[in-house]
Amino acid sequence: MIFNDSIASAGPFFITFLVALSIGFRGIPLLKGLAFTVFILGISATALYYPAPFIEINGFELAGLITPLIQLIMFGTGSSMGFKDFVELSKSPKSVIVGVIAHFLIMPSLGFLLAKANDFSPEISAGIILLGCSPTSVTASLFSYLAKANVALAITVTSLTTLLAPLLIPLLMKLFAGGFIEIDVLNMMWGMIKIVVLPIAAGLLINKLLSTRAQWLHAWMPFVSMFGVTLIVAIIMAAGRDSILNIGLMLLLVVLALNLLGYLLGYWAAKLCRLSERDARTIALVTGMQNAGLVSGIAKVMGKIATVGLASAICGPIMGLTASVLSSYWSGSPVKEDRKDNPEA
Repeated sequence: MIFNDSIASAGPFFITFLVALSIGFRGIPLLKGLAFTVFILGISATALYYPAPFIEINGFELAGLITPLIQLIMFGTGSSMGFKDFVELSKSPKSVIVGVIAHFLIMPSLGFLLAKANDFSPEISAGIILLGCSPTSVTASLFSYLAKANVALAITVTSLTTLLAPLLIPLLMKLFAGGFIEIDVLNMMWGMIKIVVLPIAAGLLINKLLSTRAQWLHAWMPFVSMFGVTLIVAIIMAAGRDSILNIGLMLLLVVLALNLLGYLLGYWAAKLCRLSERDARTIALVTGMQNAGLVSGIAKVMGKIATVGLASAICGPIMGLTASVLSSYWSGSPVKEDRKDNPEA
Protein backbone atom coordinates (compact mmCIF):
# COMPACT_ATOMS: atom_id res chain seq x y z
CA MET A 1 0.00 0.00 0.00
CA ILE A 2 2.92 2.34 0.70
CA PHE A 3 4.51 1.67 -2.69
CA ASN A 4 1.15 2.15 -4.39
CA ASP A 5 0.70 5.60 -2.80
CA SER A 6 -2.05 4.24 -0.56
CA ILE A 7 -0.33 4.97 2.75
CA ALA A 8 -3.29 7.12 3.85
CA SER A 9 -5.42 3.94 3.88
CA ALA A 10 -2.85 1.75 5.62
CA GLY A 11 -3.68 2.91 9.15
CA PRO A 12 -5.36 -0.27 10.44
CA PHE A 13 -2.43 -2.38 9.21
CA PHE A 14 0.24 -0.12 10.75
CA ILE A 15 -1.58 0.01 14.08
CA THR A 16 -2.31 -3.74 14.22
CA PHE A 17 1.28 -4.57 13.30
CA LEU A 18 2.80 -2.33 15.99
CA VAL A 19 0.43 -3.46 18.77
CA ALA A 20 0.92 -7.13 17.86
CA LEU A 21 4.70 -6.61 17.76
CA SER A 22 4.55 -5.03 21.23
CA ILE A 23 2.65 -8.05 22.58
CA GLY A 24 5.12 -10.40 20.90
CA PHE A 25 8.10 -8.59 22.43
CA ARG A 26 6.66 -9.25 25.89
CA GLY A 27 7.39 -12.94 25.36
CA ILE A 28 11.03 -12.47 24.31
CA PRO A 29 13.36 -11.71 27.27
CA LEU A 30 15.91 -9.90 25.08
CA LEU A 31 13.26 -7.60 23.57
CA LYS A 32 10.87 -7.30 26.51
CA GLY A 33 12.25 -3.86 27.40
CA LEU A 34 11.15 -2.54 23.99
CA ALA A 35 7.51 -3.66 24.33
CA PHE A 36 6.22 -0.40 25.82
CA THR A 37 8.19 1.69 23.30
CA VAL A 38 6.66 -0.21 20.38
CA PHE A 39 3.22 0.11 21.96
CA ILE A 40 3.74 3.89 22.16
CA LEU A 41 4.58 3.84 18.45
CA GLY A 42 1.28 2.04 17.84
CA ILE A 43 -0.61 4.68 19.86
CA SER A 44 1.22 7.42 17.94
CA ALA A 45 0.16 5.86 14.64
CA THR A 46 -3.42 5.66 15.91
CA ALA A 47 -3.42 9.35 16.84
CA LEU A 48 -1.98 10.35 13.45
CA TYR A 49 -4.48 8.30 11.44
CA TYR A 50 -7.50 8.97 13.66
CA PRO A 51 -6.84 12.24 15.54
CA ALA A 52 -10.44 13.24 16.33
CA PRO A 53 -10.98 10.94 19.39
CA PHE A 54 -7.79 12.32 20.98
CA ILE A 55 -8.68 15.98 20.44
CA GLU A 56 -12.23 16.29 21.73
CA ILE A 57 -14.93 14.07 23.26
CA ASN A 58 -18.46 15.47 23.62
CA GLY A 59 -17.15 19.02 23.64
CA PHE A 60 -14.37 18.30 26.17
CA GLU A 61 -10.85 19.05 24.89
CA LEU A 62 -8.53 16.24 25.94
CA ALA A 63 -5.55 18.62 26.04
CA GLY A 64 -6.98 19.70 29.40
CA LEU A 65 -5.94 16.30 30.81
CA ILE A 66 -2.23 16.81 30.19
CA THR A 67 -1.48 18.94 33.26
CA PRO A 68 -3.29 16.69 35.79
CA LEU A 69 -1.71 13.61 34.19
CA ILE A 70 1.78 15.11 34.57
CA GLN A 71 0.97 16.01 38.17
CA LEU A 72 -0.16 12.44 38.79
CA ILE A 73 3.08 11.07 37.31
CA MET A 74 5.15 13.49 39.43
CA PHE A 75 3.16 12.41 42.50
CA GLY A 76 4.06 8.81 41.68
CA THR A 77 7.71 9.81 41.40
CA GLY A 78 7.58 11.44 44.83
CA SER A 79 5.76 8.50 46.42
CA SER A 80 8.43 6.11 45.15
CA MET A 81 11.20 8.21 46.69
CA GLY A 82 12.27 8.50 50.27
CA PHE A 83 14.46 11.00 52.04
CA LYS A 84 17.05 8.24 52.25
CA ASP A 85 17.55 8.55 48.49
CA PHE A 86 19.23 11.89 49.05
CA VAL A 87 21.77 10.39 51.47
CA GLU A 88 23.67 9.33 48.33
CA LEU A 89 24.70 12.98 47.99
CA SER A 90 27.14 12.61 50.89
CA LYS A 91 28.57 9.34 49.55
CA SER A 92 29.59 10.40 46.05
CA PRO A 93 29.21 14.19 45.75
CA LYS A 94 31.59 14.43 42.79
CA SER A 95 29.57 12.05 40.61
CA VAL A 96 26.32 13.76 41.55
CA ILE A 97 27.69 17.23 40.83
CA VAL A 98 29.14 16.12 37.47
CA GLY A 99 25.83 14.46 36.55
CA VAL A 100 23.68 17.50 37.34
CA ILE A 101 26.04 20.00 35.68
CA ALA A 102 26.50 17.80 32.61
CA HIS A 103 22.74 17.50 32.20
CA PHE A 104 21.93 21.19 32.48
CA LEU A 105 24.98 22.32 30.51
CA ILE A 106 25.17 19.82 27.65
CA MET A 107 21.50 19.29 26.78
CA PRO A 108 20.28 22.94 26.63
CA SER A 109 23.34 23.82 24.54
CA LEU A 110 22.69 20.92 22.16
CA GLY A 111 19.02 21.85 21.92
CA PHE A 112 19.90 25.43 21.02
CA LEU A 113 22.50 24.43 18.40
CA LEU A 114 20.20 21.87 16.75
CA ALA A 115 17.27 24.30 16.70
CA LYS A 116 19.47 27.05 15.28
CA ALA A 117 20.86 24.76 12.56
CA ASN A 118 17.41 23.90 11.19
CA ASP A 119 14.74 25.99 9.54
CA PHE A 120 11.87 25.17 11.90
CA SER A 121 9.18 27.60 12.96
CA PRO A 122 10.06 29.62 16.10
CA GLU A 123 7.68 27.66 18.34
CA ILE A 124 8.91 24.24 17.20
CA SER A 125 12.51 25.44 17.67
CA ALA A 126 11.59 26.59 21.17
CA GLY A 127 10.15 23.11 21.80
CA ILE A 128 13.49 21.50 20.89
CA ILE A 129 15.30 23.84 23.28
CA LEU A 130 12.72 23.20 26.00
CA LEU A 131 13.28 19.47 25.58
CA GLY A 132 17.01 20.06 26.03
CA CYS A 133 16.37 22.11 29.19
CA SER A 134 14.14 19.50 30.85
CA PRO A 135 15.27 17.34 33.80
CA THR A 136 16.32 13.70 33.59
CA SER A 137 13.67 11.14 32.70
CA VAL A 138 12.34 9.16 35.64
CA THR A 139 13.08 5.96 33.67
CA ALA A 140 16.85 6.64 33.70
CA SER A 141 17.27 4.63 36.91
CA LEU A 142 15.62 1.59 35.27
CA PHE A 143 17.95 1.72 32.27
CA SER A 144 20.93 2.32 34.59
CA TYR A 145 20.03 -0.93 36.33
CA LEU A 146 19.83 -2.77 32.99
CA ALA A 147 23.16 -1.24 31.91
CA LYS A 148 24.92 -2.44 35.11
CA ALA A 149 25.46 1.19 36.05
CA ASN A 150 25.07 3.08 39.34
CA VAL A 151 21.33 3.05 40.08
CA ALA A 152 21.65 5.08 43.30
CA LEU A 153 23.48 7.81 41.38
CA ALA A 154 20.78 7.79 38.69
CA ILE A 155 18.04 8.20 41.31
CA THR A 156 19.91 11.06 42.99
CA VAL A 157 20.65 12.97 39.76
CA THR A 158 17.09 12.44 38.53
CA SER A 159 15.72 13.76 41.83
CA LEU A 160 17.99 16.80 41.85
CA THR A 161 17.44 17.78 38.22
CA THR A 162 13.69 17.45 38.74
CA LEU A 163 13.74 19.57 41.90
CA LEU A 164 15.97 22.20 40.24
CA ALA A 165 13.83 22.29 37.10
CA PRO A 166 11.33 24.96 38.26
CA LEU A 167 14.23 27.34 38.85
CA LEU A 168 16.56 26.45 35.98
CA ILE A 169 14.19 25.74 33.07
CA PRO A 170 12.68 29.26 32.93
CA LEU A 171 16.15 30.83 33.17
CA LEU A 172 17.65 28.51 30.54
CA MET A 173 14.67 29.07 28.25
CA LYS A 174 15.07 32.82 28.61
CA LEU A 175 18.76 32.46 27.71
CA PHE A 176 18.49 30.01 24.82
CA ALA A 177 14.94 30.41 23.47
CA GLY A 178 14.35 34.11 24.06
CA GLY A 179 15.22 34.75 20.43
CA PHE A 180 12.52 32.37 19.20
CA ILE A 181 9.49 33.13 21.40
CA GLU A 182 8.69 35.39 24.34
CA ILE A 183 9.48 33.70 27.66
CA ASP A 184 7.68 34.78 30.84
CA VAL A 185 10.16 33.52 33.45
CA LEU A 186 8.02 34.03 36.56
CA ASN A 187 4.89 32.56 34.99
CA MET A 188 6.80 29.51 33.74
CA MET A 189 8.43 29.10 37.15
CA TRP A 190 5.07 29.14 38.93
CA GLY A 191 3.63 26.72 36.38
CA MET A 192 6.50 24.30 37.04
CA ILE A 193 6.07 24.59 40.81
CA LYS A 194 2.46 23.46 40.36
CA ILE A 195 3.41 20.67 37.95
CA VAL A 196 6.59 19.39 39.65
CA VAL A 197 7.31 20.62 43.17
CA LEU A 198 3.87 20.37 44.78
CA PRO A 199 3.01 16.86 43.42
CA ILE A 200 6.47 15.48 44.33
CA ALA A 201 6.23 17.03 47.81
CA ALA A 202 2.80 15.42 48.23
CA GLY A 203 4.20 12.06 47.11
CA LEU A 204 7.13 12.30 49.54
CA LEU A 205 4.74 13.18 52.37
CA ILE A 206 2.43 10.26 51.57
CA ASN A 207 5.42 7.91 51.43
CA LYS A 208 6.64 9.22 54.80
CA LEU A 209 3.25 9.01 56.51
CA LEU A 210 2.05 5.68 55.13
CA SER A 211 5.43 3.95 54.82
CA THR A 212 4.80 0.18 54.50
CA ARG A 213 1.03 0.72 54.25
CA ALA A 214 1.48 2.29 50.80
CA GLN A 215 2.65 -0.87 49.05
CA TRP A 216 -0.47 -0.87 46.88
CA LEU A 217 0.45 2.63 45.75
CA HIS A 218 3.97 1.57 44.77
CA ALA A 219 2.53 -1.40 42.88
CA TRP A 220 0.00 0.59 40.86
CA MET A 221 1.78 3.89 40.16
CA PRO A 222 4.08 2.50 37.41
CA PHE A 223 1.00 1.33 35.49
CA VAL A 224 -0.76 4.66 36.09
CA SER A 225 2.36 6.48 34.87
CA MET A 226 2.55 4.34 31.71
CA PHE A 227 -1.12 5.01 30.99
CA GLY A 228 -0.55 8.73 31.55
CA VAL A 229 2.46 8.84 29.23
CA THR A 230 0.55 6.91 26.55
CA LEU A 231 -2.43 9.26 26.66
CA ILE A 232 -0.22 12.37 26.69
CA VAL A 233 1.68 11.21 23.59
CA ALA A 234 -1.59 10.44 21.77
CA ILE A 235 -3.09 13.86 22.60
CA ILE A 236 0.03 15.74 21.46
CA MET A 237 0.37 13.68 18.29
CA ALA A 238 -3.27 14.34 17.40
CA ALA A 239 -3.02 18.07 18.19
CA GLY A 240 0.16 18.51 16.14
CA ARG A 241 -0.75 16.11 13.33
CA ASP A 242 -0.45 18.65 10.51
CA SER A 243 2.94 19.89 11.67
CA ILE A 244 4.23 16.33 12.14
CA LEU A 245 3.18 15.31 8.62
CA ASN A 246 4.93 18.38 7.19
CA ILE A 247 8.22 18.24 9.11
CA GLY A 248 8.04 14.89 10.89
CA LEU A 249 11.17 13.22 9.48
CA MET A 250 13.46 16.21 10.03
CA LEU A 251 12.17 16.77 13.57
CA LEU A 252 12.61 13.06 14.30
CA LEU A 253 16.26 13.23 13.16
CA VAL A 254 16.90 16.34 15.28
CA VAL A 255 15.40 14.74 18.40
CA LEU A 256 17.39 11.55 17.73
CA ALA A 257 20.59 13.60 17.41
CA LEU A 258 19.82 15.40 20.69
CA ASN A 259 19.33 12.08 22.44
CA LEU A 260 22.40 10.30 21.04
CA LEU A 261 24.74 13.26 21.47
CA GLY A 262 23.52 13.56 25.05
CA TYR A 263 24.62 9.97 25.73
CA LEU A 264 27.99 10.49 24.03
CA LEU A 265 28.89 13.83 25.62
CA GLY A 266 27.59 12.80 29.04
CA TYR A 267 29.75 9.67 28.99
CA TRP A 268 32.92 11.50 28.01
CA ALA A 269 32.26 14.36 30.42
CA ALA A 270 32.26 11.75 33.20
CA LYS A 271 35.43 10.14 31.84
CA LEU A 272 37.19 13.52 31.65
CA CYS A 273 36.30 14.01 35.31
CA ARG A 274 37.96 10.63 36.02
CA LEU A 275 34.80 8.92 37.23
CA SER A 276 34.41 5.14 37.26
CA GLU A 277 32.95 3.21 34.33
CA ARG A 278 29.72 2.53 36.24
CA ASP A 279 29.28 6.21 37.01
CA ALA A 280 30.17 7.19 33.42
CA ARG A 281 27.46 4.89 32.07
CA THR A 282 24.99 6.37 34.53
CA ILE A 283 25.83 9.97 33.64
CA ALA A 284 25.55 9.13 29.93
CA LEU A 285 21.99 7.91 30.51
CA VAL A 286 20.88 10.67 32.89
CA THR A 287 22.27 13.28 30.49
CA GLY A 288 20.72 11.97 27.28
CA MET A 289 17.35 10.96 28.72
CA GLN A 290 14.91 13.87 29.04
CA ASN A 291 11.62 14.05 30.91
CA ALA A 292 9.50 14.41 27.78
CA GLY A 293 6.24 14.16 29.71
CA LEU A 294 7.13 17.18 31.81
CA VAL A 295 7.93 19.15 28.66
CA SER A 296 4.46 18.35 27.38
CA GLY A 297 2.97 19.74 30.58
CA ILE A 298 5.00 22.95 30.26
CA ALA A 299 3.92 23.32 26.63
CA LYS A 300 0.32 22.97 27.76
CA VAL A 301 0.82 25.67 30.41
CA MET A 302 2.24 27.89 27.66
CA GLY A 303 -0.82 27.18 25.50
CA LYS A 304 1.36 25.82 22.67
CA ILE A 305 0.88 22.06 22.93
CA ALA A 306 0.58 21.55 19.13
CA THR A 307 3.93 23.25 18.39
CA VAL A 308 6.20 23.58 21.44
CA GLY A 309 5.04 20.12 22.58
CA LEU A 310 5.86 18.29 19.33
CA ALA A 311 9.53 17.52 20.04
CA SER A 312 8.64 15.97 23.40
CA ALA A 313 5.97 13.73 21.83
CA ILE A 314 8.49 12.41 19.32
CA CYS A 315 11.19 12.09 21.98
CA GLY A 316 9.37 9.51 24.12
CA PRO A 317 9.44 6.56 21.70
CA ILE A 318 12.91 7.46 20.36
CA MET A 319 14.40 7.74 23.84
CA GLY A 320 12.88 4.43 24.93
CA LEU A 321 14.33 2.69 21.88
CA THR A 322 17.87 4.13 22.12
CA ALA A 323 18.07 3.66 25.90
CA SER A 324 16.96 0.04 25.52
CA VAL A 325 19.60 -0.66 22.87
CA LEU A 326 22.37 1.11 24.81
CA SER A 327 21.54 -0.55 28.13
CA SER A 328 21.32 -3.96 26.42
CA TYR A 329 24.79 -3.42 24.90
CA TRP A 330 26.27 -2.36 28.23
CA SER A 331 24.58 -5.22 30.08
CA GLY A 332 26.68 -7.60 27.99
CA SER A 333 29.88 -5.63 28.63
CA PRO A 334 31.49 -6.40 32.00
CA VAL A 335 32.34 -3.37 34.13
CA LYS A 336 36.05 -3.41 34.90
CA GLU A 337 36.59 -1.46 38.10
CA ASP A 338 39.33 -1.56 40.65
CA ARG A 339 38.38 -2.40 44.23
CA LYS A 340 38.41 1.24 45.26
CA ASP A 341 35.76 2.19 42.70
CA ASN A 342 33.68 -0.96 43.10
CA PRO A 343 33.85 -2.60 46.55
CA GLU A 344 31.70 -5.48 45.28
CA ALA A 345 34.32 -6.45 42.66
